[in-house]
Amino acid sequence: MTKQEIVDLVAEATGLTKVETETVMNGIMGTIIDSLADNERVELRGFGTFGIKHRMPKKARNPGTGEPVYLPERFVPTFKPSKLMRSRVNDLINK
Repeated sequence: MTKQEIVDLVAEATGLTKVETETVMNGIMGTIIDSLADNERVELRGFGTFGIKHRMPKKARNPGTGEPVYLPERFVPTFKPSKLMRSRVNDLINK
């Protein structure tokens, strides 16, 4: 599902216009990104938690050429779904 498909579904469910819905969605995503950039966790109860994980530098290989490459230290965003989300997804899939 794409961002635009989510905007369409939410706009239909809420009665907001697609432009208003996309503005709200962009605001939410921007706030999450800004919070992660400030090294803050973002917890959405019943949905999940966004966080940042530090990765140490390491040597790796380019899978196409086999050539060694160096991966510098970096921070990567993470997402951990809530227990409620995990159980609802499993229930819906196993119906």
